[in-house]
Amino acid sequence: MTKNGLSNAAYVSDHADKLELAEKGQKNKAIVAKDPDYNPYHHRDVEHPTTNSETLFHLLKGSLGTGILAMPNAFRNSGYITGAIGTIVIGFICTFCIHQLIKAQYELCRRKKMPSMNYPMVAETAMGEGPKFFRFFAPYIGTVVNTFLLIYQLGTCCVYVVFVASNIKAIVDAVADTNIDVRLCMIIILLPLILINWVRNLKYLAPFSTLANAITMVSFGIICYYIFREPVTTEGKDAFGKPSNFPLFFGTVLFALEAIGVILPLENEMKTPQKFGGSCGVLNVSMVLIVFLYVGMGLFGYLNYGSAVLGSITLNMPEHEVLSMCVKGMLAFAIYITHGLACYVAIDITWNDYVAKRLGAQRNALFWEYAVRTILVLMTFLLAVAIPNLELFISLFGALCLSALGLAFPALIQICTHWYTTKGIGKVWLVLSNFVLIIVGILGLVIGTYTSLKEIVLTFSE
Repeated sequence: MTKNGLSNAAYVSDHADKLELAEKGQKNKAIVAKDPDYNPYHHRDVEHPTTNSETLFHLLKGSLGTGILAMPNAFRNSGYITGAIGTIVIGFICTFCIHQLIKAQYELCRRKKMPSMNYPMVAETAMGEGPKFFRFFAPYIGTVVNTFLLIYQLGTCCVYVVFVASNIKAIVDAVADTNIDVRLCMIIILLPLILINWVRNLKYLAPFSTLANAITMVSFGIICYYIFREPVTTEGKDAFGKPSNFPLFFGTVLFALEAIGVILPLENEMKTPQKFGGSCGVLNVSMVLIVFLYVGMGLFGYLNYGSAVLGSITLNMPEHEVLSMCVKGMLAFAIYITHGLACYVAIDITWNDYVAKRLGAQRNALFWEYAVRTILVLMTFLLAVAIPNLELFISLFGALCLSALGLAFPALIQICTHWYTTKGIGKVWLVLSNFVLIIVGILGLVIGTYTSLKEIVLTFSE
């Protein structure tokens, strides 16, 4: 879920599975083995390991969220030819970087004789294994990664708030023949939103994910009906967009495609983790399917609605048709009931990694935990109220966070991990290929964030 609107709607419905896996993944990292020929895969003690097909399904659910609904808007910024080619290229780069991260984790686990690691730990360990210049930053890189993850998750929650409120507004406007302020819809949903995020046990949120998944799949089918019920045409559509709008496209696609935060937990929970990578592994199969679906939705959605396409394609559907209003309502409900899942990671990082450690053991710990949960929800709510623009939110957080988490950090981790174990041409390729990825990540972060913020300022001024 990215900036252009709905990009993370479906993504939310997948968070139950992702977060549960993330929790389990933390348990494995403390186990240390002693045999010299250490294979991390042989020492993972997973209570309920997932099969290849289950992992594939989790990956698909993790990427096919509201992001796919924002793809037509992304193609509006890029043009249909640039958009199709660009999405495939970005998908290839993202997949390559995920492979880099997985391989680095395996190598570092082998060296440290640990069955698995999470993302911040992989970054910290790699920096400690790299050139002397980078070792100074090793103690801090884990916090940096956590910060980007936290910003991304809170940004995702902002997208959810705007998405739900925008679709509720569309329904109310159509039924009551009025034009209510979207911020009023946000205020109405605020209190239940806080209560949902007071649920402390993830297993109580999981059933909401299952319900949301079913609703989302039905909704996607109806959306495809609206896209293809009339012949699509290239007439009046731009094949190539303005270069100045490309950063918005880049951020949206990254936000939609990337599920970098759940990759390691998913791989760590597999019954046969060696099947995750490889040319025909779970990762490649899922990413090919994901990219194909994203290109299809973006291309045909843009060719259908043209320059009038909005941040979420649901907002382009007929205002007064009952079926159209049902889709908007179902997706708004699906996103709403799973907001607690989307915010769970942000709460977990903020409370367990920072606030709880500072407070220590005290009687009022539960009170402060609920206070933290409420404050985080209010933060996302206030930001959504200030800038109720789906597409700009999606592109902003895609460029700001996922350029770093999905591109730059995996490349840096790969360089540090193999700095002292490669020589000659291999080392030249290691440095050059990953240096290019780091540059792309930095440029995407700086230019994409700047462009999105500039658009937000212009929108806010108007």
